[in-house]
Amino acid sequence: MIFVSCNAWERTKWVRAHFLFWVKMMSKHTIDEQIREIAARIADENKLELVHSEVLGSKRNPVVRIYIDKPEGVTHQDCATVSRQIEAILDAEDNVGSAYILEVSSPGLERELYNLKDFEKFSGNLAKVKTNAPIDGQKNFRGRILKVEGEEIILDDKTRGEVRFPYSAVAKANLEIDLEAELKRNDER
Repeated sequence: MIFVSCNAWERTKWVRAHFLFWVKMMSKHTIDEQIREIAARIADENKLELVHSEVLGSKRNPVVRIYIDKPEGVTHQDCATVSRQIEAILDAEDNVGSAYILEVSSPGLERELYNLKDFEKFSGNLAKVKTNAPIDGQKNFRGRILKVEGEEIILDDKTRGEVRFPYSAVAKANLEIDLEAELKRNDER
């Protein structure tokens, strides 16, 4: 039996709280990594690209989101197939550890740009970008992705013209629908 004086107990509160937080974060990080690996393998087996995976919500009610894509677009059948295969593995391996909601979908027309490769892949497309800190007094940019040079993104911003910023400065970025191009395509049909 261990006896701890009140004073010693109080002094260890901070350590215990931070240790438990660290264990919780490491556990979540490991679950995220495991799900990403499973989803990548299943996507690859089905000739699909894993765009992104994430685990949201509480530990009791987690939501596992998987975004998949392919050049000709994702079908409902693609999502259903990937969902069934991932669900079977998650349930067999008990990765999540509780009841969960699994969502498998395409990233959508205004998909998020999750990494530098996405900026390269969608060079020439319209995007909106929010940066962590102001760049020349501005944090929100909208325009066409011109190119990527090393770790730097070059964007033709609608209000400022050509803007350069490091990928590390990006807080969030999404593609935008190019209405002019869509209308031209419809006219050509």
